[in-house]
Amino acid sequence: MSASPNAASTVAALADIRALLRKLPGPDAQALARCDAREPLLTKPPGALGRLEDISRHLAAWQGRHPPRLEVVRACVFAGNHGVAALGVSAYPAAVTEQMVANFQHGGAAINQLCRAAGITLSVEAFDLDRPTADFTRMPAMTEEECVAAFARGMASVAAGADLLVVGEMGIANTTSAAAICRALYGGHAADWTGRGTGVDDEQLRLKVEVVETGAALHAGGDALEILCRLGGREIAAMAGAILAARLARIPVILDGFVCGAAAATLAQAVPGALEHCLAGHVSAEAGHRRLLERLKLKPLLDLGMRLGEASGAALAVALVRAALACHVGMATFVQAGVSDREEPTPRA
Repeated sequence: MSASPNAASTVAALADIRALLRKLPGPDAQALARCDAREPLLTKPPGALGRLEDISRHLAAWQGRHPPRLEVVRACVFAGNHGVAALGVSAYPAAVTEQMVANFQHGGAAINQLCRAAGITLSVEAFDLDRPTADFTRMPAMTEEECVAAFARGMASVAAGADLLVVGEMGIANTTSAAAICRALYGGHAADWTGRGTGVDDEQLRLKVEVVETGAALHAGGDALEILCRLGGREIAAMAGAILAARLARIPVILDGFVCGAAAATLAQAVPGALEHCLAGHVSAEAGHRRLLERLKLKPLLDLGMRLGEASGAALAVALVRAALACHVGMATFVQAGVSDREEPTPRA
C-alpha cells in the first residue's frame, strides 16, 4: 500500500507535481514541544549529546508524535540506465546496472549488509534498464511523460506506515546526470560539479566534464522540474517522487549521496523548504556533493569518504539515528535516577 496513493495516482504532468509541492505539510509543533520539554529533564548537561538531540527533535517533528519511533525503517533503491553512458563517461558498462540489481535481489551487495545490520527493510525497483534515457547532449533525456511516470512510480513505492525512509540509487553514468542537473540549477563551472564517479581516469574525467557542460548549456532555462526531465534519469525522477511522497505522508527521510542529492535539489529549487523533512545521511567523496549540501543547507551526519551509492551512506546513518532516539526515549530523568540537577547560582547579597 502506498503512503499517499491518491497523490501518486493524480500525477500525470509536471503541473500536478507543482500543485502537490504547494501543499506540503509542515512540522508538528505539539510533538516538537513535547520533545523539547523532555530533553532538559534527562540525566546529562544541556546540549551534551550535540546533534543527537537535533535528530530526536527532527523525528518527533516530522513523524508528528512524541515519543517518535523507529520500528519500521525502509530503504528504497531505484535503478535506471542513462543514454550518456554510451559516450564513455563511466569506468563500467551500462550492463552493470542490471547486474547490480540482481546482486541486490540476491542479497550480495553492500546495501544488503548495511540494511541487515541496521534493521532496515530494503526494496529495489528497476526502471526499463533495457531502454536507457536519451543522450542529453543531443536532446532531452526524458519526455515529460516519461519523467512524470517515473516520478509517480517513485511516489507509489513509499510504503504506508514507515517511521523513516532511506532513499538511494543505482545507475551507470548517473553521476554525470547529477552533475549536469546541479550545473543547470546552480551555475558555476561543469568541473565544479563533476567527479570521478565509478573511478574514471583523467581522460574520461575530461570527457565527462565536457558532457556535463554541453548538456547543461543545451537545456538551460526552464524550472527545476523541467531540468529534471531534460538532464535526469528515471531513477533520479523516482527518488524525487519518493521524497515528495514521504513529505506528504509525514515520513522523515535520510538522503544518500550526490545523485540522491541532485534529485532532492530539483524539489528544493521548485519550492523553498521542500526538504525540511530530510536529513543528509553522509557527504560522499564525489566532487560536487559537499558543494551541493551547502546549497541545500543540509549538514551531513557522516563523513567517511564513501562514494558507492546504493543508499549505503544513508543506511549507515540509520544506526546513528537509532542511537539518538534510544538516548532520548530511554535515558532516565534526573528525578527518576535520583541525580541532582544543576545547582542554581547563589544570589548575591
